[in-house]
Amino acid sequence: MSTPTLPAAELATVDRLATALNRCFETFTADADVFTADAFFDLLPPFWRFQLQGPDAMLAQLRRIAQGPSTVRTLRTVPTTTGFVLEHEETQGDEVARRLLLCEVRDGRISEVVVYCNGEWDPALRARQAAEAPMLRPDRRTGP
Repeated sequence: MSTPTLPAAELATVDRLATALNRCFETFTADADVFTADAFFDLLPPFWRFQLQGPDAMLAQLRRIAQGPSTVRTLRTVPTTTGFVLEHEETQGDEVARRLLLCEVRDGRISEVVVYCNGEWDPALRARQAAEAPMLRPDRRTGP
């Protein structure tokens, strides 16, 4: 996969926004300079899809679905010509979920986010996956 060559200032913006977006999944808050006021969110968890308009609606949704405190770690961020792709892993209790977030940036803020989520994998599901479909290319990333 090739990454576009972006000026250092744009790469700094991508890094700042990716870090802030990732933090939203832990704190359910966002600084005023992260999203545009009309930011659009298209969320695709397993077996469902819903769309939200505005950062307040997205943060409220994260609070609604939270099952307790979580930790979220960035696995990678890939800049694009119009924003970035963020891959992260969230752990809540003993469940782990992995997501890809495709983000569009306008005027230094996130204006659109499409989220693909594999769902929460508990220890039994992770063990079943490891037994029935061992990874051919295990890497430093863990979880589903």
